[in-house]
Amino acid sequence: MTLLDAVLIVAAGLAAGTINAVVGSGSLITFPALLALGYPPLVANVSNNIGLVPGSISGAWGYRRELADTGPVLRRLLPWCAAGGALGSSLLLLLPARVFESVVVVLIALALLLVVLQPRLAARLRTRAPLHEANRARTVALVIGLFGASVYGGYFGAAQGVIYLALLSLLLVEDLQVANAIKNVLATVVNGVAAVLFMVFAHPDWAVVGLIALGAVVGGQLGAKVGRRLPPAALRVVIVVVGVAAIVKVVAG
Repeated sequence: MTLLDAVLIVAAGLAAGTINAVVGSGSLITFPALLALGYPPLVANVSNNIGLVPGSISGAWGYRRELADTGPVLRRLLPWCAAGGALGSSLLLLLPARVFESVVVVLIALALLLVVLQPRLAARLRTRAPLHEANRARTVALVIGLFGASVYGGYFGAAQGVIYLALLSLLLVEDLQVANAIKNVLATVVNGVAAVLFMVFAHPDWAVVGLIALGAVVGGQLGAKVGRRLPPAALRVVIVVVGVAAIVKVVAG
């Protein structure tokens, strides 16, 4: 690894940590960067995943104010997300690469549609039952959706945060900033579970892991400061832009 390579990896980690805290999809920067530098896909994937975990923790900490009253919700959702992340990362180690690519575009496009339509859909749901009231069907849909998104996140993860935001803002909380804060915690747990499995059963490049982590930790704090100041409409625009970029990247290969 040259000094220039190291600088580029830190810069990619910084950008990824920032984007992950605001929306998600930071892997769309770091993973291609590692491939461009000559790292094998599996090594790049697992090293990238492990390296971004400290950045996810940093981003979640940056949103701690919005997380103040979310403890009961997180305790209900985290076990399902952790289980999904474990399953997804196991599939990455067992199945041929890129198995999920056939459904990635559909998942991201649907999530973007839900994010854009969330105010209208949430208002319509409120006419049936207020969002803060317990609703079994809504809770079941949220848990199933988050579990599926976590399986996908443990395996590949492009625009995982967009999918989380769509589900959380529609089925759990109307405040997009609170939804984003919860998303950061869920993504941290999913990526953390996957990272543990990758450390045990895969062969990450620890130099790459350290450099990505260095940039991502700083980026997580920067992203939290930027993201929490965005009004809902602006945050939705950012989500859509990142999601469309993810679709273009996946389609382009």
